[in-house]
Amino acid sequence: MTDAMGRPRVLLAEDHAPTAKLMRALLRAEFDFIGCVEDGAAPVEAVTRLSPDVTVSDIAMPHLDGIAAARIIVASDANARIVLVTVHADLMLVEAGLAAGVLGYVLKDTAGSGTGPSDITVAGHHRAVPKSALSRRIS
Repeated sequence: MTDAMGRPRVLLAEDHAPTAKLMRALLRAEFDFIGCVEDGAAPVEAVTRLSPDVTVSDIAMPHLDGIAAARIIVASDANARIVLVTVHADLMLVEAGLAAGVLGYVLKDTAGSGTGPSDITVAGHHRAVPKSALSRRIS
C-alpha cells in the first residue's frame, strides 16, 4: 500500500531520540512516514497493526534487538520488507540480518550522505547491502 502520492509507507524502529528525529526527516523525503517505535519488541506489533511497505530498524535496541524482531516479523509475514540501519559495520551482523530475512543493511554514517535514503529505497524493493557495510569490520 502506498500514500496518495505513490510513496511507500515506512515504519521506523529507533530508540535514540536524536537519531529518530534525523531518520524521520530523511525518510520523509521518499516515504510516507507512518510511525516510530522505540524498542525492539514494538515493531513486531506495529507491523501487524500498521502494515508498512518498509520497516527501517536499528539493531541495538532495548527488549529485543532489530535482527530478532526482523526474524519474528518475517516468520509471520514472508512479504515483510525490513531494512536495518545501524552504526555496526560488522559482517557477522550483516549476515545475521540477511539470514533473518531483512532486505538491506544501511550504515548510519551514510544515512545523511544522500546515499543512505537511496539505499533504503532500493532495499525496500530488492535485497541490497552497500559495499561499505561489507568491506568494513569493527574489531
